[in-house]
Amino acid sequence: MSLTAENNLIHVEGQPRVFNRIKVLAVLMVPLAMAVMAISSISVALPTIEHSIGASDASVQWMLSGYALAFGMVLVAAGRIGDALGRGSVWITGMAIFSLGSLACGLATSPMMLNLARLVQGLGAGVYNPQTTGMIQQYFKGQARAKAFSIFGLVISASVTAGPLLTGIIIRMVGPENGWRASFIWNFPLGLLGIVLALRWFPFESERRRARERREGTAQARHLDLDPFAIALLMAAVLCVMLPFMIKTGPSFALLAPGAALMWLWVRWERSYKARGRQPMVDLALFRHRSFTHATAISGMQFLGGTSIFVLVALFIQNGMGASALAAGMIGLPNALISAVTSIATGRMVLAKGRTIVIVGLSCMVAGVILTAATAAFTIEHGYSFWWLMVPLTLIGFGNGCMTGCIQTLSMIEIPPAEGGVAGGVKSTAERITTAIGNAVTTAIFYSLVSSGWTRALTSAYAAITVFIAISLALAVFDRVSLGRGALKERRA
Repeated sequence: MSLTAENNLIHVEGQPRVFNRIKVLAVLMVPLAMAVMAISSISVALPTIEHSIGASDASVQWMLSGYALAFGMVLVAAGRIGDALGRGSVWITGMAIFSLGSLACGLATSPMMLNLARLVQGLGAGVYNPQTTGMIQQYFKGQARAKAFSIFGLVISASVTAGPLLTGIIIRMVGPENGWRASFIWNFPLGLLGIVLALRWFPFESERRRARERREGTAQARHLDLDPFAIALLMAAVLCVMLPFMIKTGPSFALLAPGAALMWLWVRWERSYKARGRQPMVDLALFRHRSFTHATAISGMQFLGGTSIFVLVALFIQNGMGASALAAGMIGLPNALISAVTSIATGRMVLAKGRTIVIVGLSCMVAGVILTAATAAFTIEHGYSFWWLMVPLTLIGFGNGCMTGCIQTLSMIEIPPAEGGVAGGVKSTAERITTAIGNAVTTAIFYSLVSSGWTRALTSAYAAITVFIAISLALAVFDRVSLGRGALKERRA
């Protein structure tokens, strides 16, 4: 497809300049990868961080969870603000916060400083990520949107695996003391480049329209209603639900009850807010779109299990087999490559066969997880090379590539472009919550049994993952039976 083809051009009312969809997508994808890698890569760097700045076990836990917590708390609010004020300017704001947070991480001299910087980093990622979904929804239609979301899925899938590998390479090249710092700092110049390119290539359609109305005196006197009380309620609810599964202490689980109460109160508030003729933070009519609701449930259940697969692999390879962090990263390389290729390939078929492809992908993931557990057991019991794990992990990568790009397209196919940011935020928040729960459950199973042997611990943890993904598969089958094999007819804004 030509970069200058007419169907790639964006015309903004009152603006003589013409913008290009492909350039917009290119700017969006690299920071998306950076946000995902910031989650997956730090586990490889933790041993060197502990030694470098004398971090305690509690500090290490917050290095892992603080980013994800801040990320998850602001997603929906950021999506709503972007939909209301303009996605381009909010994206730049989030990118600036993320870049500064990354720089602060690399310059940290104490565990407290690093943990605070990780919170800032996560906040920035949570602000700009919903704008990515919203802008794809806004500027791409039909098959072009499906292709864009397949690239979105490619970036997500590949980044999960590429993050630990890249960090392992950086630490090997630069050395342990400075390598972990470099793994954070490299985000800063990339972030600045992203901001420069965004200022040049983003259409800023909403922002230009509002400015033109003010300049011409045609702006309607309207109150910008961002529903701040709902924002506070939802952020508090997400905090109460996610935090116990991240810090994993007995007393912390008492927060689940107030978290559920706050979520109930938020739902009641949003309904009453809309009934009074106001604009709610999230119009709960969003969940009447069955494609969105089904896809969010399928994806959430898959994240409940799928994100823990490589956590266990890394623990096994480094702690169980005594291999390096680089080896732990390298073993997932075929997974990342096949996931990337599959995500692009299935993007061409999602509108016709998307729901069927999701079922195929999840079936492959179930089979791959079972084979991963079996391969690890044979490695332990019979002395096989742990590199054989590449085979089942590649099958998982194929399944993940089938599922990720398709489910993103299916989730957004009925959503009006004006609500793209908040819809993407809702789906991502569900995924962040289930990721926190899944990691807590599977690692708890593993650590409770590892004293009885690696085989039993790994087999039991992977059994839990298999159950979670099997439930996601059952939901996908229900979705296929209910709504057909492909995407529903797109709703026009």
